Amino acid sequence: MEKEEVLMKAAEFLHSIESDPQPDSTLCVELQALWWVKKGDWERAHDLAQDAGSMEGDWIHAYLHRVEGDLGNASYWYSRAGKPVCRQELSTEWQNIMVEVLDK
Repeated sequence: MEKEEVLMKAAEFLHSIESDPQPDSTLCVELQALWWVKKGDWERAHDLAQDAGSMEGDWIHAYLHRVEGDLGNASYWYSRAGKPVCRQELSTEWQNIMVEVLDK
């Protein structure tokens, strides 16, 4: 996917978080998990990420455990996702995950 297209999708996704009461049902489960965590519903985001059954879902799962401060559990999920343990700001990691999921 071209960079412009990803940026447009990201803008639409972020607008949805700001304006909609729930995510679009056509979004993949990984994007729904990211949507819910940005809305402040960690539990719903966690359930979706845990059930995603994908490497992106595992990455989101790792991120969520990092959000809650459970670094040991986060480390396990980073490993499952094939990602190094993240040391970036949480907001930066969330954006990186969003872009990667939108680009698939």
